Amino acid sequence: MIVARRHFLSLAAGVACLPLLSRTAGAQAYPARPVRIVVGYAAGGSADILARLIAQSLSERLKQSLLIENKVGAGGNIAIDTVLRSPPDGHTLLMVTMPSIVTAPLPDNFDLARDSTPIAGAYQAYLVMLAHPSVPTSSLAELIAFAKANPGKLSMASAGNGTAPHLSGELFKIMAGVDILHVPYRGGGPALTDLLGGQVQLMFSNLPTDEYVKAGKLRALAVTTATRVPAMPEIPAIGELVPGYEATVVFGICAPKGTPAEIVATLNTEINASLVTPEIKARLADLGAKELVLSPSAFGKLLTENALKWDSVVRKANIKPG
Repeated sequence: MIVARRHFLSLAAGVACLPLLSRTAGAQAYPARPVRIVVGYAAGGSADILARLIAQSLSERLKQSLLIENKVGAGGNIAIDTVLRSPPDGHTLLMVTMPSIVTAPLPDNFDLARDSTPIAGAYQAYLVMLAHPSVPTSSLAELIAFAKANPGKLSMASAGNGTAPHLSGELFKIMAGVDILHVPYRGGGPALTDLLGGQVQLMFSNLPTDEYVKAGKLRALAVTTATRVPAMPEIPAIGELVPGYEATVVFGICAPKGTPAEIVATLNTEINASLVTPEIKARLADLGAKELVLSPSAFGKLLTENALKWDSVVRKANIKPG
């Protein structure tokens, strides 16, 4: 079942109707023990980096330990399954990435929209199209021409089937009319390692890679935006050559359905406060990202809008779940 059909808007509307409760005795007791944020991808990836940034700040604000647990595999399904099976007490949270969850069919008839509660947005970022120096092109226009002349010869690494790097690449293939082989990995870190080693030629990355580009180990061909971004003005936007192209990744936090409104409000307030601290804002800028300071309902609506867009890509590219 595709996320776009899971009625995120209904969920968002339900959250919007929750009363604005003060922190009652139950909320004041939260958290009663360490909180874990479950990440569906390998350590070192952007979701993992962000989760650790948030965890460090929340630990200080909530006066409790926050642990990151990487549950890798099945396009993020293992992490989703772990969280949805957990008690709805705010002590087990999920780092959600969009468009990654578009392709996540859940076991035991779980439904991410129905069985989870949006807590807060985190950040939204563009990706960078990277090439290994062995690729015989120096610009995006040359790459498109080479790919059209050599269908299937280039390979494209991703953090896994259905992840943001994968779907960003598939959108590029569809809109640019090129045939590039997709090679999925168990996270962005392992994919980047093989790109650096030349085992694959291309990657749409949301990882910090400036040092590799500056050292000449990788070539940055374009950013996945409609126009150039201030952080990388010398790098063209894919939308300049492929009109209408734009791909970003959204990160945020969800919890199991039934998490008390007081706990949702506490987490939303503290996560939003963390996102605007100078330390995290600076780190997000390094990642080419902007913080998403949103209410739970606004975050749920954003997920819905993204799901509708990426569902179309999944169907056109005939991407299989997981």
